[in-house]
Amino acid sequence: MPLRNAVALCAAATLTAGLLIPSPAHADDPPEQITNGDFSQGTVGWWASPGADMNAEEGVLCVDVPGGTGDPWDVIVGQDDVSLVAGESYSFSFTASGLDGRPVRSLVQEPVDPWSTELDERPVLSSEPATHEYVFTASADRDDAQVAFQIGGSEQGWAFCLHEVSLIGGAEPPVYEPDTGPRVRVNQVAYLPEGPKGATVVTDATEALPWEVADADGSVVAEGTSTPRGTDATSGQNVHTIDFGNLSTEGEDYTLTSDGETSHPFGITAEPYAALATDSLNFYYTQRSGIEILDEIAPGYGRAAGHAGVEPNQGDTEVTCHPDTPCDYALDVSGGWYDAGDHGKYVVNGGISVHQLMSVYERAHTAPTGDPGRVGDGTLAVPENDNGTPDVLDEARWQMEFLLSMQVPEGEELAGMAHHKIHDLEWTGLPMMPADDPQPRYLHPPSTAATLNLAATGAQCSRVFAPYDSGFADTCLAAAETAWASAAAEPERYAAPSGAGGGPYDDDNVADEFYWAAAELYLATGGAKYEEALTSSPLHTGEVFTADGFDWRWTAPLGRLQLATVPNGLADRDSVRASVLEAADQYLENVREHPYGLAYSPAGGVFAWGSNNLVLNNMVVLATAYDISGDDRYRDAVLEGMDYVLGRNALNQSYVTGYGTNDAVNQHSRWYAHQLDPALPNPPRGTLSGGPNSDTGTWDPVSRANLEGCAPQFCYIDHIDAWATNELTINWNSTLAWVSGFITDQGTATAAAPSTCEVEYTTHGAWPGGFNTQVTVRNNGAEPVSGWGVDWSFPAGQTVSHSWSSELVQAGRAVSVSGLDWNSVIPAGGEVTFGFVGRSASEHSPSPERFALNGTVCG
Repeated sequence: MPLRNAVALCAAATLTAGLLIPSPAHADDPPEQITNGDFSQGTVGWWASPGADMNAEEGVLCVDVPGGTGDPWDVIVGQDDVSLVAGESYSFSFTASGLDGRPVRSLVQEPVDPWSTELDERPVLSSEPATHEYVFTASADRDDAQVAFQIGGSEQGWAFCLHEVSLIGGAEPPVYEPDTGPRVRVNQVAYLPEGPKGATVVTDATEALPWEVADADGSVVAEGTSTPRGTDATSGQNVHTIDFGNLSTEGEDYTLTSDGETSHPFGITAEPYAALATDSLNFYYTQRSGIEILDEIAPGYGRAAGHAGVEPNQGDTEVTCHPDTPCDYALDVSGGWYDAGDHGKYVVNGGISVHQLMSVYERAHTAPTGDPGRVGDGTLAVPENDNGTPDVLDEARWQMEFLLSMQVPEGEELAGMAHHKIHDLEWTGLPMMPADDPQPRYLHPPSTAATLNLAATGAQCSRVFAPYDSGFADTCLAAAETAWASAAAEPERYAAPSGAGGGPYDDDNVADEFYWAAAELYLATGGAKYEEALTSSPLHTGEVFTADGFDWRWTAPLGRLQLATVPNGLADRDSVRASVLEAADQYLENVREHPYGLAYSPAGGVFAWGSNNLVLNNMVVLATAYDISGDDRYRDAVLEGMDYVLGRNALNQSYVTGYGTNDAVNQHSRWYAHQLDPALPNPPRGTLSGGPNSDTGTWDPVSRANLEGCAPQFCYIDHIDAWATNELTINWNSTLAWVSGFITDQGTATAAAPSTCEVEYTTHGAWPGGFNTQVTVRNNGAEPVSGWGVDWSFPAGQTVSHSWSSELVQAGRAVSVSGLDWNSVIPAGGEVTFGFVGRSASEHSPSPERFALNGTVCG
């Protein structure tokens, strides 16, 4: 999520009024600003790039566009010295023809660097002349503005023809009115059969309204009356809520009608998020840098390897430090994920992202409702599919190897620290495929925050990879411990707050990163120095869960959540868990009080950049509270909170590509850029948009032109140039993957039956590299358990060397134990005991905490 300054990215990224519908001009005709716009004087006043032949005959100007150019700006036709008055609204229109389906970029802009634009539009041409008209309001006085049509970037030569061009002041100021669809707002995907089902109605009514739900055949299957909720501060709307939770019949294409409006269709289905849980993880393959994206793996998204050192790329295989902060070495930092819609790669945002992917895997093995099979090998569309390692870890490894490569080599100044980021010297334009990026790329100086992100994720990596690749696990841990020591020696080395070509990701408070890294290193090693570092931190007992949520800038909650869920021997772990429940209670109250079920109540009511990510991270806390306590209220709050993301919101907008009737499809991206070039795709299914952003200080020109005065929920536009509200990022999708996976594991949301079994796991002896354990399984039910089997997952990469009184099989970290002929039945009220000798990479061997008897989780 590159939090850019509110300045132009470059000549290619500042649009003022792209969504606005032109309004009629004033009665008095203002002067025409274009010279020879009807071409009656031939080419007078117009110019074209060298090598592009331009001629005008019979009132039509045509340019022979040479083929083989790389970028739109390689060939331009335009006019200089156009006058603009600040605050004046202009109607810009032109009639053009050319190569069918070819986008052309039309600009009214500053004629010199930084080429800031007043208007930036990309209509698609046809062979027949078509008129395009736009309205914009000038932001500055100019007598030297430039009108330009960028027409390069095609492999084949073609002819671009202008039939008329006009720029006239005195237009009505443009007004943006979003299409919010039906006033009945629902989750546009589905509700779980036994879960909560809520909807919101936008209405002027102050009294309760009747409502009814109809099935796909139009038959009414539920009805009732709404609950008036008054004016919602986040939307400015008068709203009612509807509870139809008693409807549990599974089906598709239900609709809800109230106050004369009928909702978008929705389903009531078991596991409606299973596809989303997969798609949101598959997103990462198409974000990979340094590798060809294969169309057979990701249909429609195949592309050449980006930044692999193949011309015109200068590549990431030998990158040195930025000229402003030179160093005498170069690093191979190829691989990893592109952070967002740009070509940058950032350690701090990459850290929380890869952490949450590894946590998807960890939760599947530790939570009572976790399903290891859902995140196993062969579950994702990745090249490493079917290699014996869970696919989510294969994907995480692609990023972890990049993070490891960003560490300063031994013997160099600041050795062991991590470079903050790597990206282009300047911002690239849109669209721009990664393989076509010609700019030089540089390492930016190491930072304490980046180094601690490496320490935290490296420690977690060592745990999750231990059963599959012990060598890689050792590499991760060694890098993590080196990073910790290096950060401790440089505790205040902060990233600069600005910079061209990439987001700054600046952060001048790293106490939270120190706490998170200490927690992960303690969980990985059990080391006393890490335990001391985390327990002595004021954040260990302080308030880390805030009304604003957490993200890459505030990572202390990650440490707290990990300590609460990953098995460990922390003396005050009960207090850690209690703090998670306390925070979840507040988020639960937010969901209950908000008429849209929103798990987000930021300080001052200002929705931040990436608010959807903050909403989902609050839901991670709620889900963790459910995993800890089993209290259905927390689970139901997650289910209801997801409704907001998938359409139950003021805009009637699903913020996930491919999910819902009105889904976001134009997230800010340089290669998922269908809005700019029909030959390119929209973002893949399962891509989360950043969502409403009412912090006007971070707005892009599109948002500034269209969203002035918006209520927080309305501060959003599904437009590719609205990066402040509609960007995609790796850390937003990681949260979506975590939450959608959690919901998938809830099945139909049926209340869990009381446990009828109990497992006692006792380590009787431990020595360097090994331990001896006895396990007792008790059947507290009224019936015997025949052919029993017990499953658990080791939390720290332990392995079993031999066992007795049982048949024991281990696959990765998962262990399955079954009885022998003589003890295959556990009588009602009885128990069975077995044992094993295990190995561990260190003396740290925490006991597993989740056991299942014949598929039923034991208490």
